[in-house]
Amino acid sequence: MRAVVQRVTYGSVSIDGQQISSIGRGVVVLLGVGVDDTQEDAAYIAKKIVGLRIFSDQDDKMNLDLQDVGGAVLAVSQFTLHGDARRGRRPSYSKAAP
Repeated sequence: MRAVVQRVTYGSVSIDGQQISSIGRGVVVLLGVGVDDTQEDAAYIAKKIVGLRIFSDQDDKMNLDLQDVGGAVLAVSQFTLHGDARRGRRPSYSKAAP
């Protein structure tokens, strides 16, 4: 399982110009699920993301986690995170979950 986590003040997902989902303060997570990933892997990464201290406290130090700030999560499936371009010029996505 691979994740790219971006701290945001606002995030949204649109498909064909139609907004599907949006959040205020929180994190946008691009999540790549691999063929060998388990529910335990998902639980681990979810707990890890929620616990990341990436939000500033009153002293402007990144010391607060998602729960401390009452933030939201916008998760977006991103199979390309499992792309393998080590051979040739066309990435293989065979390690990404179907």
